Amino acid sequence: MHDDRSLVEARLKRVLDERIRPAVYPESVPLEVAVWHAPDEPVPVAEGLAGVPEPIAVGDAWGAPWGTSWFRVTGTVPAEWAGKTVEALLDLGFDENMPGFQCEGLVYRPDGTPVKGLNPRNQWVRVGAPAVGGEEVRLHIEAASNPVILDYHPFVPTALGDKETAGTEPQYRLARMDLAVFDETVWQLVLDLEVLGELMHELPVEGARRWDVLRAIGRALDAVDLQDVNGSAVAARAELAGVLAVPAGPTAHRISAVGHAHIDSAWLWPLRETVRKVARTTSNMTALLEDEPDFVFTMSQAQQFAWIKEHRPEVYARVKKAVSDGRFVPAGGMWVESDTNMPGSEAMARQFVHGKRFFLEEFGVENDEAWLPDTFGFAAGLPQIIKAAGAKWLLTQKISWSQTNKFPHHTFQWEGIDGTRIFTHFPPVDTYNCSMKGSEIAHAARNFKDKGHARHSLAPTGWGDGGGGTTREMVAKAARLRSLEGSATVEWESPAEFFAKAQAEYPNAPVWVGELYLELHRATLTSQAKTKQGNRRSEHLLREAELWAATAAVRTGFPYPYEQLDRIWKTVLLHQFHDILPGSSIAWVHREAEKTYAAVAEELNTIIDGSQRVLAGEGTATVVFNSAPHARDGVAAGAAAPAVRTGVSRAAPREGGGFVLDNGLLSVEIDARGLVVSAYDIGAGRETIAPGKAANLLQIHPDFPNMWDAWDVDAFYRNTVTDLTDLDQLVAVEDAGVAAVRIVRSFGGSKVTQLVSLAPGAKRLDIDTEVDWHETEKFLKAAFPLDVHAERYASETQFGHVHRPTHTNTSWEAAKFEACNHRFVHLEEPGWGVALVNDSTYGHDVTRTVRDAAEGPGTTTTVRVSLLRAPRFPDPETDQGLHRFRHAIVPGATIGDAVREGYRVNLPERRVAGGAEVAPLVSVDDDAVVVSAVKLADDGSGDVVVRLYESRGGRARARVTPGFEADGVVATDLLERPLVEGWRPELVGGVVELALRPFELVTLRLSRSRSGA
Repeated sequence: MHDDRSLVEARLKRVLDERIRPAVYPESVPLEVAVWHAPDEPVPVAEGLAGVPEPIAVGDAWGAPWGTSWFRVTGTVPAEWAGKTVEALLDLGFDENMPGFQCEGLVYRPDGTPVKGLNPRNQWVRVGAPAVGGEEVRLHIEAASNPVILDYHPFVPTALGDKETAGTEPQYRLARMDLAVFDETVWQLVLDLEVLGELMHELPVEGARRWDVLRAIGRALDAVDLQDVNGSAVAARAELAGVLAVPAGPTAHRISAVGHAHIDSAWLWPLRETVRKVARTTSNMTALLEDEPDFVFTMSQAQQFAWIKEHRPEVYARVKKAVSDGRFVPAGGMWVESDTNMPGSEAMARQFVHGKRFFLEEFGVENDEAWLPDTFGFAAGLPQIIKAAGAKWLLTQKISWSQTNKFPHHTFQWEGIDGTRIFTHFPPVDTYNCSMKGSEIAHAARNFKDKGHARHSLAPTGWGDGGGGTTREMVAKAARLRSLEGSATVEWESPAEFFAKAQAEYPNAPVWVGELYLELHRATLTSQAKTKQGNRRSEHLLREAELWAATAAVRTGFPYPYEQLDRIWKTVLLHQFHDILPGSSIAWVHREAEKTYAAVAEELNTIIDGSQRVLAGEGTATVVFNSAPHARDGVAAGAAAPAVRTGVSRAAPREGGGFVLDNGLLSVEIDARGLVVSAYDIGAGRETIAPGKAANLLQIHPDFPNMWDAWDVDAFYRNTVTDLTDLDQLVAVEDAGVAAVRIVRSFGGSKVTQLVSLAPGAKRLDIDTEVDWHETEKFLKAAFPLDVHAERYASETQFGHVHRPTHTNTSWEAAKFEACNHRFVHLEEPGWGVALVNDSTYGHDVTRTVRDAAEGPGTTTTVRVSLLRAPRFPDPETDQGLHRFRHAIVPGATIGDAVREGYRVNLPERRVAGGAEVAPLVSVDDDAVVVSAVKLADDGSGDVVVRLYESRGGRARARVTPGFEADGVVATDLLERPLVEGWRPELVGGVVELALRPFELVTLRLSRSRSGA
């Protein structure tokens, strides 16, 4: 037989596009439309309904950027339509390729009851089924004219990303606004043909099944009367029934579909718009759940549930009912789908604390899974945190975006730095926006890496990023794919149902050890420096506020600010969302974030100040409060007392120009260029800086990645570099007995002022950097070439550190040319090391070279800190303005020194006038065991909660001593619930003895004696 595949396929496309799809709505009448434009920000529903609208016609322009327009649509169902299914078709000017990225709407009845959301792939509202002839139709649409930021020509700089710069030009033209008859038989025919046509393209040409489907499609098209599609649809469907009824084979891949609408809590829209996106999406999904008995929908991010609870209670009531029915499934157990590279230890823990607690209190749901489909890589400390929160599974698909290496598994055990393993799944469909297309389903089956061992995968199904969710078309396609020969099978299931099946069939899944590094979006560790700095400082202020408020509450009866701290934590956690903290949102988001962090700092400083003043008591002496987990200047960790400092530091002229700083522990030479050419460890007799090299060398690179400007830095940026060595000023200064050198440089349109100082008694060189940054598409780094031979180095992560190689033996190592650290990076040879600590930067790179003959033998290992970028999309003014950073280089540092100095630079001492010394509320006798939080229990019981971890990667024994009368202790999970399995701590003689494994995390809950403080 002749091969006529292309003929039938082309025929199918044209007949579907030009005859069958248009026949889904065979009759229509126009609606009358009027509009009221809200004058500024969105208004309450009652106010929008009460607005006085003016007539608007199809084709008219509407909608200033970020505006809100309330449309009123009215009409009458024609008498001859009685008994038919009638829908309103409401097209606000949609582009069907941009669901979630342009205008959207939420439809209300006149009484303010929400009906459903409108978006480019969901433009219909059911009016009657069956309709009543002569019935009056009146609907209201709260329409958001969100501008298109990511257009067909992507990554073009635009002023539309901030309401303050976006202008007032209307963004859309009103399109179809009709009442129409909905022909369900033709709609079903469309889906029959789509499913079979898409399947046909994925089947092998040599197989009989492809030809069976092709011939059935040909017969169906023959049965369609092109002049009477509606009258011939039944006959056409009958021709397809046979091939649709052939079941899948027993070895077919099995897909668990779950309804999904990934909603970025902010990205190309501000936070306030996400509140409305959630309301639109959940309105649609609860309506779809009512119509489709097999459908299951899941939504993560407790913050988003909290938003609709507060702002759209009528929508939230529908969500709560659907949750209670088991059909709308809260997932993930986190406050938001956060970044996991940059959040600190406690913040990452609190993501789960606040997320899981919200779902437990609101719905009685305990999440066993972490749900992070779109996060830009996963820190190696995360598995232990997931387990400590009472969860055991993880889902993400983002690693499929890696540019260099293909991850070898889709289902596996992920092992973290402490040895904890979490059963993990990467959906092989390679998207969290599956639409049930045949190509997606076939890709999932072909792509699945674990064939022969497992057969299950998950497909998050629905339009996402900007929300929208699952459509009735997707549900109808899934029904046809439930068991269809040649396709993977599809069944609607919750995440928990999928994971239980997947784990049962694959009990010995392979193991991946260490971080899940995304070989893409590396620049998110640097973009929007003020957002990152606000996060880091908020995390440490929260530590201080909890510590001193708890100490004051136990010692003096000071009222512990439970509700205030809870609210602030949730604000900080929200801003760790994976497009806010990484710096990849529009200007509006980051402008608001800066203001929010300032308000958070003011509130927390007020709590800290009030607590410390109560503790310090009356008097005029200076009491120094040490919030760090290690003793400092004679003040114990978590204590307050007069500080004791010893030693002196001096600055002297250097031969050949520059200065020498010396404090008896270090001798530091700064040359005439203002660069550190020597940092000599006097006690060890060891030079830190590589021969012939200079440290604290600022370097600038061109930075124009191929795509994703705020997200990416491509490896070729390193091909061109300019060393910034020109000087405006080099002068020695002294402040409070600390010898220092001030260095001022200008370059381009920018200026850098640095203060390099050596404090008395300190074996570290402090570097304070102020940058007035006015560059475009440039990358600023600070280089520290070290005389250290090391095959690997340590970067701090949550509750410990991760090691990375300094070499590039394989493509996996070469791809990690930009990586994340928290407070420190540490390199060492046996017996001697160097730490580089920071107060607010995350990105860095480490390289090594073998020196040439002129420099002498040996290896130079260079650490470079990433300071600033200047991408132009999505924020064309990224990072412009004044920035301040603090770093310190610590010669001779052990890993324990790196931990201590990292905390020191982030938790400066506070000085308060008073007369009392304050003993620690909780003390630990081993510096390897670090206290990450001291607080009162969240339940208001007055119990003291202390969280601690082994910080050096070894075994540790420690004695934990409460500084109050305690009458009991229990080990808890992160939610402060007693553990039901494992070790049971004991309080013996007022002491709890611990034996910790490397990087082990422990939470203790100490009950206070009623007889004393």
